Amino acid sequence: MKNILFVCTGNSARSIIAESIINNEFKDKFKAYSAGSNPSGKINEDIKEFIEKNKNYDLSGYNSKNFEDFLNNEIKMDHVVTVCNNANNEVCPIWPEKSQIIHWDIEDPVSKLKDANNEEKQIIIRNTFNNISTKINNWLNEK
Repeated sequence: MKNILFVCTGNSARSIIAESIINNEFKDKFKAYSAGSNPSGKINEDIKEFIEKNKNYDLSGYNSKNFEDFLNNEIKMDHVVTVCNNANNEVCPIWPEKSQIIHWDIEDPVSKLKDANNEEKQIIIRNTFNNISTKINNWLNEK
């Protein structure tokens, strides 16, 4: 069983989505965790509702936390994947061993959700979910 840590800025959307995909679709080979460089302290409600209702994933044990919690953790990470969007000048966290880091440039959906109506929110979240799911599948197929 290999451990994967997904890291983004707020740990409220992208990293939570990635963690939930691994822990539901690939739980026979991987255990995923998520964290943020500047955690929001909670999962985005729109993201949480989408994942629980549309994907039937249980997020009851998920929360927003700081990636520093994993630096001296007992859990050895086999892979660290940052899902920040450098194009939007987000500050992606730096992991001690750069050889462990994989970077995926994924736009943060949270800022778009603020001014979106319900239908637009569903499209934004579905697109983000599908983008992350595709990246995960492509990456794992290379392994």
